[in-house]
Amino acid sequence: MDWIDLLILVARVLAAFVLLLLVTILNVWAERKIVADFQNRIGPERAGPFGMLQTVADALKLFFKESIVPARSEVGMFLLAPFLAVIPAFLIFLNIPFGRPITIGDRVIPLQGMDVDVGLLIVLAMSSMAVYAIVIAGWASGSKYPLLGGIRGTAQAISYEAAMGLAMVAVVLFSATQAPDVPGGTLSLAELVERQSGTWAGFIPRWNIIPQIVAFVIFFISAVAETNRAPFDLVEAEQELVGGYFTEYSGMRFAMFFLAEYINIFSMSALTATLFLGGWNGPTWDGVLPVWISAILPFIWFLIKTYAIVFVFFWIRATLPRFRYDQLMTLGWKRLIPGALGWLMLTAVVLGVRQFGLPWT
Repeated sequence: MDWIDLLILVARVLAAFVLLLLVTILNVWAERKIVADFQNRIGPERAGPFGMLQTVADALKLFFKESIVPARSEVGMFLLAPFLAVIPAFLIFLNIPFGRPITIGDRVIPLQGMDVDVGLLIVLAMSSMAVYAIVIAGWASGSKYPLLGGIRGTAQAISYEAAMGLAMVAVVLFSATQAPDVPGGTLSLAELVERQSGTWAGFIPRWNIIPQIVAFVIFFISAVAETNRAPFDLVEAEQELVGGYFTEYSGMRFAMFFLAEYINIFSMSALTATLFLGGWNGPTWDGVLPVWISAILPFIWFLIKTYAIVFVFFWIRATLPRFRYDQLMTLGWKRLIPGALGWLMLTAVVLGVRQFGLPWT
């Protein structure tokens, strides 16, 4: 790696960081407006056109607001928890390809923060790390309500991460049969997107959602639970726990938890689009449209698919009531995990029969 490759790597990471900040500002505004429309309200309308600068105004307010450290808190852990929330959320998105690779001279530049062979494992590892922020924030606050929120967050993450991982394994197993010229499967998200290119029967996209619809449903429900969004927001549950694990946080430390939540929404929606909706794959009409339009169309397809999933996140929050805690555990352990395990076994049997024939033949 020479200095040019290093500069390109830094530029890719910065581009991913700037994109996340911009979409976070947009997502907070969009959720307020969408939920307001569902509830027959107006939503933000004063700061900027259509109220789009309301998020910026709130961020500035939190930036200048005093950050209070409780007297009975574990100060070091209390200050560390917000960073443990933001950093894994950012690292998850770094693995997601958000456009078609660009070729400049003899260099092929992937449009993702980092392209590694085990990208899917990194995503699982970072989503597991995120729960440490909830646990540490709840315990270090020195208060009962945050501690209860942290304990709930731990149980919830353990319950739904298993189902999410099993759904991912089914997709990886299926994708291994979609590239006959490449032996074996892959955990690279860029390669998983490449294997969803093309069509079936000339007009049906080769997206994993079609043959893996059960895995998609399980994965999406688990993703909503992993991001602690309604109806799985038991870790904050204002009516029960005041504010949950970040009750004692204020100022920019509270804003960091808020930022991590919305980055996770976008990252998990982007991961869903990558695994099941073909990622940036889509018609580019090369030779018909101007070159620069064809070049940015993959990024536009990626955003359209991702925001379709983001809209469902907001739709669910506006329409579904919060689960009871026993319902949350029942859904995870008695429905999603057995369902994901059964679907994985069925996928393995069907793919094995298709590739090798029945055992007795």
